Amino acid sequence: MTDTLPIIDFSGADERALTDALRPDNAVVRNSKGEWILLRHRDVVAAATDDITFSSAVSAHQQIPNGLDGEKHTAARALIDAYLSADALAPHAASFEKIAHDMVASLPKGEPFDAVNELGAHFAVRAMTAWLGWPQEMEPRLLDWVQENNDATRSGDRKRTAQVAADFDAMIREVLEPRMTGSGHNDVTAQLVADRSLGRELSETELVSILRNWTGGDLSSMALCVGCVVDFLARAPHIQERLRSKDASDEEIDAIIDEILRIDDPFVTNRRRTTCPVNLDGIEIGTGEIVRLNWTSANRDEQRFGDPAAFDPEKNRPHNLVYGIGRHACPGRLLSTMELRAVVKALMNDRSTLSIAPKMTGEREISPVGGYRQVWVVLG
Repeated sequence: MTDTLPIIDFSGADERALTDALRPDNAVVRNSKGEWILLRHRDVVAAATDDITFSSAVSAHQQIPNGLDGEKHTAARALIDAYLSADALAPHAASFEKIAHDMVASLPKGEPFDAVNELGAHFAVRAMTAWLGWPQEMEPRLLDWVQENNDATRSGDRKRTAQVAADFDAMIREVLEPRMTGSGHNDVTAQLVADRSLGRELSETELVSILRNWTGGDLSSMALCVGCVVDFLARAPHIQERLRSKDASDEEIDAIIDEILRIDDPFVTNRRRTTCPVNLDGIEIGTGEIVRLNWTSANRDEQRFGDPAAFDPEKNRPHNLVYGIGRHACPGRLLSTMELRAVVKALMNDRSTLSIAPKMTGEREISPVGGYRQVWVVLG
C-alpha cells in the first residue's frame, strides 16, 4: 500500500484547499521531500499524544521546549509555562488592549485596509515588544523581518531561511546583551536571563532559543491569525453583532476566535520523527522518518467535524487542534488568546461595521504558510 501512496508537491498551493481535496480519499500522503503528511484528525491526535513513538527532536538546531522530549522537555516546559500562565500574563492585558485600541482607532474609516499587514503584523510586533520589554525602536526592523521571514518560508530556499533565522537570532542577542551584563532592566526578558529554576543560569544559546520560540513564530502567526479572524467576521455580520453585545463574555469571545481558527487554521504543521516502525491506516512508516502533523487539515476533517466550515464553537471546541494537543501543545496559547481577544474587542467596540472591501480580492497564503497574505476590509 505504501508503494501507491500519493506524492504531492505542496509548493505554491493553498494548503487548506489542497488538503480538503486530498483528505476524503487519503489519511496519509507524502510530499516531494519524502515526508509523511498526516491529514486526518484521529491520526494527528494519535501522533501528537504519543511523544515516545513520534519524537519532537527533529531540528538540527536547539529548540526549547518544542524540540525536546522526555524529562528535558518537562523541565524546560515548567520553566517556560511560568511566564505564560494566566497569573503571569494578567498584568499585560491592559497593555494589549490599549495597543489594539490605538491601532484600530488609527485605521481609516470607510477606506480599505489590509488586516494582515496594516493591523495584524503591526499589532503582533508592538504587543510582543511590550510584553518582553524590548525597545520600541526595534519595531521597524521586526516588521521588515516578518515580511522577509514569510517570503523566505514561501520560497523553500533553505539558505535563505537559514539567513533570516540568523538575522533574528542576532536581534535577540542585541536585546540580551545589556540584560546579561546587569544593566538594571526589570522586564520579562531580564527575568528570563535571571531565571535559575533549572538549578543554574541559562546559557546564551538557550536564552536565544526560548526567545526565538516565543517571538519568531508568533510574530508571523499572530498577523496571519488576525487576517483569518477579520476575514471571517467581515463576512459574518450576525457574529459581529453578538461580539458587540454587552453580555458577550471573554470566554465566549475566545470560543468564537478558536472556532474561526479551527475553520481556517494558519498553524499548518509540526514535524515529528518516528522512533520505531509505525502502521497508520495500513501505511507502513519506518524508523527515523519525518512525519508532519497537518493541523489545518485535521481541524477540517469531515469524519470529526462533519461540515468543516460549519460554525459551532460549543460543539467543536473539545476537538479543536489550533494550539495542538498533548505534552507539546503550544505553551503560548493563553498569550495568543489574550492578544487576539484584544484585537477583536477593539474592532467590535463601537457600532461601526466591518465588511469585505468591494472590488478588492484577498490573497491566500501558499504552503508552507497558512491563512491569508492579504485581507482587504473596510470599517464603516
